[in-house]
Amino acid sequence: MRVLAIILAGGASENLSVLTAVRAEPAIPFGGKFRIIDFPLSNCVNSNIYDVALLTQHMPRSLNAHVGVGKPWDLDRSQGGVRLLQPYLGPRQSGWQRGNADAVRRNLDFVDERRADTVLLLAGDHIYKMDYRQMLQFHESKQADVTLGVRRVSPFETYRFGIVSVEPNMQVTGFKEKPRRSKETLASMGIYVFKVDVLRDALADDKTNDFGRDVLPRIISSYKAYAYTFEGYWADVGTLQAYWEANMALLAETPALDLYDPEWVIHTKSEEQPPVQIGEQAWAGGNLISNGCIVEGVVERSVLSPGVRIEPGAIVRDSVIMNDTVVKPSARVERAIVDKSVVVGEGAEIGYGVDNTPNKLHPNRLNTGLTAVGKWAHIPPGVKIGHNVIISPGVRETDFPADYVNSGETI
Repeated sequence: MRVLAIILAGGASENLSVLTAVRAEPAIPFGGKFRIIDFPLSNCVNSNIYDVALLTQHMPRSLNAHVGVGKPWDLDRSQGGVRLLQPYLGPRQSGWQRGNADAVRRNLDFVDERRADTVLLLAGDHIYKMDYRQMLQFHESKQADVTLGVRRVSPFETYRFGIVSVEPNMQVTGFKEKPRRSKETLASMGIYVFKVDVLRDALADDKTNDFGRDVLPRIISSYKAYAYTFEGYWADVGTLQAYWEANMALLAETPALDLYDPEWVIHTKSEEQPPVQIGEQAWAGGNLISNGCIVEGVVERSVLSPGVRIEPGAIVRDSVIMNDTVVKPSARVERAIVDKSVVVGEGAEIGYGVDNTPNKLHPNRLNTGLTAVGKWAHIPPGVKIGHNVIISPGVRETDFPADYVNSGETI
């Protein structure tokens, strides 16, 4: 079996708000020092798959810079390795991709060049550790045309996923994309194994743009499709709440996702940073703190990416703070996601008060009390910011109309 892994990394997730306003979703920092894309890439190399294509489109610059030639994952190879494929103009299949299936269709010539007989399709925006060899062996043992990675989900979450119906032998009999209600609870993980000829035939109609909506419901009646059940940790971090929860889950005494497993290393492009420095008057408990951080205040139950500085008297709780952000003296940050290179002014408070009014512009996106602060934002000294607030990337101190931002507002 000659396997080519294709990672779908080009979509724009509006549900991640300010985090995807400046980058592709797979390039979002996660767990302090990692990026989301590190997980499928590391899963590939840990599964001895060294022929990988990364399909990009939405704001790919930071993703391209992070992956580079693939050296941290041992993918800087003349034979195989990682290739980043962007939309292009030309006589055939050119232009913007209209969905994940359309993205693969536009790169079938690359699949032919790799002479693969099996294609492993992966989402670039999920957090998990998985040995793909086991799924590939299952696919081969069943002589399947297509195999879907699946897992059980809560009946209350089925509306978020493609839901699969199976026979006792795990042969797929039905597929519904994000049904409003479902008795079935077997959800597609966005991981597919295709025979190359079947994939090419499934994408022959140029109106089939999305695997979940267009391709899978049609082909399971024409081809031998099976479901492979994955029992390990898996998180779809496609919303601000899910992203925050997945980061907070890393702080458990025994987290479901073990980042310290020497048998399954999550590789990443490491930044050259000095060791963590904890000041004499600082207090830190229950955190993940990355290299280069300087903590002179109080940090509790939070995830700090490299280069974060918490200055004297500042308090950070239940928050995700990304690279090179500075929290000035006596400032408070509670239950927030703060993007890179943000300055929280002296005495400012993020997550102030008890009012939990949903965000007025995006009530379904931000309604659990989180506040999201975009990259490069400057929070003025002394300003108080409520809950479910969105602070856009690049906002300056002069953009704040008052010294208080009500819950549910957007700046």
